[in-house]
Amino acid sequence: MKLSMTSKKWLLTLHILFGAIMFGNMITFLILSISASATENRQFVEACYQVMHLMSNTSVKASTFATTVTGICLSIWTKWGLFKYYWIIVKEVLTLLLLGMNIWGMSAWTNQALVQLVNAEIITNIAIVQLNLWIGIIIQLISLLLIFVLSVFKPWGRRQLISK
Repeated sequence: MKLSMTSKKWLLTLHILFGAIMFGNMITFLILSISASATENRQFVEACYQVMHLMSNTSVKASTFATTVTGICLSIWTKWGLFKYYWIIVKEVLTLLLLGMNIWGMSAWTNQALVQLVNAEIITNIAIVQLNLWIGIIIQLISLLLIFVLSVFKPWGRRQLISK
Protein backbone atom coordinates (compact mmCIF):
# COMPACT_ATOMS: atom_id res chain seq x y z
CA MET A 1 0.00 0.00 0.00
CA LYS A 2 1.35 3.41 -0.97
CA LEU A 3 0.03 6.73 0.28
CA SER A 4 -1.26 9.56 -1.85
CA MET A 5 0.80 12.73 -1.69
CA THR A 6 -1.79 14.43 0.53
CA SER A 7 -1.97 11.46 2.91
CA LYS A 8 1.82 11.30 3.06
CA LYS A 9 2.02 14.99 3.94
CA TRP A 10 -0.53 14.59 6.73
CA LEU A 11 1.26 11.56 8.13
CA LEU A 12 4.61 13.35 7.91
CA THR A 13 3.08 16.38 9.64
CA LEU A 14 1.87 14.17 12.50
CA HIS A 15 5.28 12.47 12.70
CA ILE A 16 7.10 15.80 12.91
CA LEU A 17 4.59 17.13 15.46
CA PHE A 18 5.01 14.11 17.74
CA GLY A 19 8.80 14.28 17.35
CA ALA A 20 8.69 17.95 18.32
CA ILE A 21 6.61 17.09 21.39
CA MET A 22 9.22 14.46 22.38
CA PHE A 23 11.98 17.06 22.00
CA GLY A 24 9.96 19.63 23.95
CA ASN A 25 9.41 17.12 26.73
CA MET A 26 13.15 16.54 27.05
CA ILE A 27 13.89 20.28 27.03
CA THR A 28 11.31 20.65 29.82
CA PHE A 29 12.96 17.78 31.72
CA LEU A 30 16.33 19.50 31.29
CA ILE A 31 15.00 22.81 32.63
CA LEU A 32 13.26 21.13 35.59
CA SER A 33 16.37 19.05 36.37
CA ILE A 34 18.58 22.14 36.33
CA SER A 35 16.08 23.95 38.54
CA ALA A 36 15.89 21.04 41.00
CA SER A 37 19.68 20.79 41.16
CA ALA A 38 20.16 24.51 41.71
CA THR A 39 18.02 24.92 44.80
CA GLU A 40 17.96 23.82 48.41
CA ASN A 41 14.18 24.24 48.64
CA ARG A 42 12.90 20.72 49.22
CA GLN A 43 9.31 21.52 48.23
CA PHE A 44 10.47 23.06 44.95
CA VAL A 45 12.67 20.05 44.19
CA GLU A 46 9.80 17.69 44.92
CA ALA A 47 7.47 19.74 42.69
CA CYS A 48 9.99 19.53 39.83
CA TYR A 49 10.16 15.75 40.13
CA GLN A 50 6.38 15.45 40.43
CA VAL A 51 5.96 17.37 37.17
CA MET A 52 8.64 15.24 35.47
CA HIS A 53 7.02 12.05 36.74
CA LEU A 54 3.59 13.16 35.51
CA MET A 55 5.07 14.05 32.11
CA SER A 56 6.97 10.76 31.89
CA ASN A 57 3.73 8.84 32.37
CA THR A 58 1.68 10.93 29.94
CA SER A 59 3.10 13.10 27.17
CA VAL A 60 6.52 11.42 27.05
CA LYS A 61 5.03 7.96 26.57
CA ALA A 62 2.28 9.16 24.22
CA SER A 63 4.60 11.19 21.98
CA THR A 64 7.19 8.39 21.89
CA PHE A 65 4.59 5.82 20.89
CA ALA A 66 2.95 8.13 18.32
CA THR A 67 6.28 9.14 16.77
CA THR A 68 7.31 5.49 16.48
CA VAL A 69 4.02 4.40 14.91
CA THR A 70 3.92 7.28 12.42
CA GLY A 71 7.58 6.67 11.55
CA ILE A 72 6.94 2.98 10.86
CA CYS A 73 3.90 3.87 8.74
CA LEU A 74 5.93 6.41 6.77
CA SER A 75 8.63 3.83 6.15
CA ILE A 76 6.23 1.10 5.08
CA TRP A 77 3.81 3.23 3.04
CA THR A 78 6.39 5.31 1.16
CA LYS A 79 9.40 4.63 -1.03
CA TRP A 80 11.78 4.69 1.95
CA GLY A 81 11.06 1.24 3.40
CA LEU A 82 12.21 -0.04 6.77
CA PHE A 83 15.64 -1.36 5.77
CA LYS A 84 16.46 0.11 2.36
CA TYR A 85 18.62 3.00 3.60
CA TYR A 86 21.36 3.13 6.18
CA TRP A 87 20.13 6.41 7.65
CA ILE A 88 16.70 4.88 8.32
CA ILE A 89 18.28 1.88 10.06
CA VAL A 90 20.29 4.23 12.30
CA LYS A 91 17.08 6.15 13.07
CA GLU A 92 15.38 2.87 13.96
CA VAL A 93 18.18 1.91 16.37
CA LEU A 94 18.02 5.35 18.01
CA THR A 95 14.23 5.03 18.20
CA LEU A 96 14.55 1.70 20.04
CA LEU A 97 16.88 3.40 22.52
CA LEU A 98 14.39 6.24 22.98
CA LEU A 99 11.50 3.79 23.37
CA GLY A 100 13.26 2.03 26.23
CA MET A 101 14.28 5.21 27.94
CA ASN A 102 10.91 6.93 27.52
CA ILE A 103 8.65 4.01 28.30
CA TRP A 104 10.64 2.71 31.27
CA GLY A 105 13.56 4.94 32.26
CA MET A 106 12.10 8.39 32.73
CA SER A 107 9.19 7.14 34.81
CA ALA A 108 11.41 4.90 36.95
CA TRP A 109 14.03 7.59 37.58
CA THR A 110 11.54 10.31 38.48
CA ASN A 111 9.65 7.87 40.71
CA GLN A 112 12.90 6.90 42.50
CA ALA A 113 13.67 10.58 43.08
CA LEU A 114 10.21 11.18 44.55
CA VAL A 115 10.45 8.14 46.83
CA GLN A 116 13.83 9.27 48.10
CA LEU A 117 12.60 12.81 48.66
CA VAL A 118 9.65 11.53 50.70
CA ASN A 119 11.89 9.19 52.74
CA ALA A 120 14.23 11.79 54.20
CA GLU A 121 16.51 9.16 55.77
CA ILE A 122 17.81 8.08 52.36
CA ILE A 123 18.04 11.53 50.78
CA THR A 124 21.78 11.08 50.21
CA ASN A 125 21.05 8.65 47.36
CA ILE A 126 19.12 11.23 45.35
CA ALA A 127 22.38 12.35 43.72
CA ILE A 128 22.61 8.95 42.01
CA VAL A 129 19.02 9.18 40.81
CA GLN A 130 19.63 12.73 39.57
CA LEU A 131 22.71 11.53 37.71
CA ASN A 132 20.71 8.72 36.05
CA LEU A 133 18.04 11.21 35.04
CA TRP A 134 20.63 13.66 33.70
CA ILE A 135 22.29 10.93 31.66
CA GLY A 136 18.90 9.83 30.32
CA ILE A 137 17.94 13.39 29.35
CA ILE A 138 21.27 14.04 27.62
CA ILE A 139 21.19 10.72 25.74
CA GLN A 140 17.66 11.46 24.59
CA LEU A 141 18.42 14.99 23.48
CA ILE A 142 21.48 13.84 21.52
CA SER A 143 19.52 10.93 20.01
CA LEU A 144 16.65 13.18 18.97
CA LEU A 145 19.03 15.73 17.46
CA LEU A 146 20.77 12.94 15.52
CA ILE A 147 17.42 11.66 14.28
CA PHE A 148 16.47 15.17 13.11
CA VAL A 149 19.81 15.60 11.32
CA LEU A 150 19.55 12.17 9.69
CA SER A 151 16.03 12.97 8.51
CA VAL A 152 17.17 16.17 6.83
CA PHE A 153 20.54 15.10 5.35
CA LYS A 154 19.76 11.41 4.64
CA PRO A 155 23.43 10.37 4.54
CA TRP A 156 25.02 7.09 3.40
CA GLY A 157 22.60 6.28 0.63
CA ARG A 158 20.73 3.13 -0.21
CA ARG A 159 21.84 -0.30 1.00
CA GLN A 160 23.05 -2.72 -1.61
CA LEU A 161 20.72 -5.67 -1.26
CA ILE A 162 22.20 -8.99 -2.29
CA SER A 163 19.96 -10.88 -4.66
CA LYS A 164 20.27 -14.58 -5.35
